[in-house]
Amino acid sequence: MSRLATTGEVLQLIRSGEAVTRADIGRVTGLSRPAVAHRVADLLQRGLILEDADGPSTGGRPPMRLRFAASGGVVPVASLGARRTQIALCDLAGEVLQRTDLDIDVEEGPDVVLPLLMDTWEKLLDGRDDVVGIGLGVPATVEFAAGRVESARVMASWTGVVIPPIIAERFRVPVLVDNDVNVIAMGEHRVVYAAELDDLLFVKVSTRIGAGVISGGGILRGALGAAGEMGHIPVRDGGGVLCRCGNLDCVDSVASGTAILRDLRAKGRDVTSLADVTALVRAGDAETMAVVRQAGRWLGEVISGAVNLLNPAVVVLGGDVAEMFQPLVSGVREVVYRRSTQLATRSLRIERSRLGPGAGITGCALMVLDHVLSARAVDAAAR
Repeated sequence: MSRLATTGEVLQLIRSGEAVTRADIGRVTGLSRPAVAHRVADLLQRGLILEDADGPSTGGRPPMRLRFAASGGVVPVASLGARRTQIALCDLAGEVLQRTDLDIDVEEGPDVVLPLLMDTWEKLLDGRDDVVGIGLGVPATVEFAAGRVESARVMASWTGVVIPPIIAERFRVPVLVDNDVNVIAMGEHRVVYAAELDDLLFVKVSTRIGAGVISGGGILRGALGAAGEMGHIPVRDGGGVLCRCGNLDCVDSVASGTAILRDLRAKGRDVTSLADVTALVRAGDAETMAVVRQAGRWLGEVISGAVNLLNPAVVVLGGDVAEMFQPLVSGVREVVYRRSTQLATRSLRIERSRLGPGAGITGCALMVLDHVLSARAVDAAAR
């Protein structure tokens, strides 16, 4: 480093594994031994790192090995879906310590949902007082900097609600809120793909359709947080289906789980849930497979445009529908590889989510940890 490294920057070196002894820190940063000792002592006192006498010896006393103290605090998180919510406590490495899933209708509004979330966190905490931050993913457009829900069509009763101050009244810690697919994309990328690639498109196909974009290793939110609203891009030859946004033939209105159920019922199939559709697909029902594959083609039409625009290394398909229906994934691949440019698809992979439903809570935790454990935040807390 060309200048004196701060305590927060030293923590980043230890967290990443780039420096695991005092000598490593001095070598990487150019800090003097007394300066290294001062910063390490500060981090030890604050419980952010631990030291073990198990470093490799070159003769004489082995050096003390430094490691990040993942057990030094806890992060309550929640990933809200339209009907199902995952609630958890994570450690400072983003690992889940406790988790519970609840059936919550988000349309009941913030006055019902937020107190239920906070009550559940308090039960999981069971008296713990080492909360460092809280993360929340919601199935709506979010102005990230303010934590304000800005979706007038989905979660209408939440529109204009600034969530962080409401939660911070009970938990006096930083509260971060983002769109649910953004946090899922962050979790999937960091855990599965970060070591090999920096550009990823995550598409969630469930009750609704949304996308999260990882560009250059970080989440792409856009100017106000509206990036990734893939569900409201129209497709060709959708049949004139009215979307809840007021437009016709949005991909959400023709290819989501809700749309697949509607179209199968119109064809006389007795389906009440996606599990019923899965059973028909597995039984080889030709008409059901045709409906699902057509949904995949419409979805592929929109994804192909995103591939041409963003050039991701991998497209990850997640959500209930993508995880259950091979015909849908096949339909996506069929169109994307046909309609996207040759260069954009030369090494493109289209894969199903590997983390599955757990990606949301992991992403929420990482969102918080990237904020509260940043070099700037660590240095500011020491003042």
